[in-house]
Amino acid sequence: MEATDKNKILVVDDDESLCNLLSQYLEKQGFSVDSVGDGMAMDRYLEQSIPSLVILDIMLPGEDGLSIAKRLAHKHNFPVIMLSACGEDVDRILGLEIGADDYLAKPFNPRELLARIRSVLRRYQCTENNFVNRKTTIYKFGNNTFDVVSGILQKNGTQVSLTQSEFSLLQLFLENPNRILSRDNLLESLKGFDWSPFDRSIDVRISRLRHKVENDPASPEFIQTVWGQGYKFLLKDDDL
Repeated sequence: MEATDKNKILVVDDDESLCNLLSQYLEKQGFSVDSVGDGMAMDRYLEQSIPSLVILDIMLPGEDGLSIAKRLAHKHNFPVIMLSACGEDVDRILGLEIGADDYLAKPFNPRELLARIRSVLRRYQCTENNFVNRKTTIYKFGNNTFDVVSGILQKNGTQVSLTQSEFSLLQLFLENPNRILSRDNLLESLKGFDWSPFDRSIDVRISRLRHKVENDPASPEFIQTVWGQGYKFLLKDDDL
């Protein structure tokens, strides 16, 4: 895990007035906030400092936020909350598919953003604490090896990139092998924020994870759908 600057938030948005408002509000809540206006400036920033969380707008000059989020998911392990003037479900799902941890449509109440920031950071911190406290740190299943301390998943000896949400989901499954976990259980454990019975974000994350750990995602060996109940991670006695 890369070292992060605790309580440091980086806002990537070309709206200077919004950045100033967020900086003033979040700094009153105990956070340190920096802001940049585009992906190139963000890259320069990350060469010097790693924040605990990034707030990323989709509509940016040059490289758009979705492309940036995809790059971040492959290179860094800090959480990302995406902002967008688009409130449609398809935009939200697309953001989750490329690795964002949460999504908030503009305009928004700063208090709601604060609640989501705290929820994401709390979930992330719990995951980090589990790395230290767990007796089992390396899992082996099929052709996969998952090291929860280093955060590395290998498939057939080749490292596979995981987003923070994928990491947390895989860890949760491995901690509860051969047990049916309902969609409600998974959402409560992983999202940690307001959700509805029609929230499909967990299905998006499971589909994404299947493509990384299964030999044939269409016929999964490990992540099984239990119709009407939820999902179950199947492990044999010689796994783990």
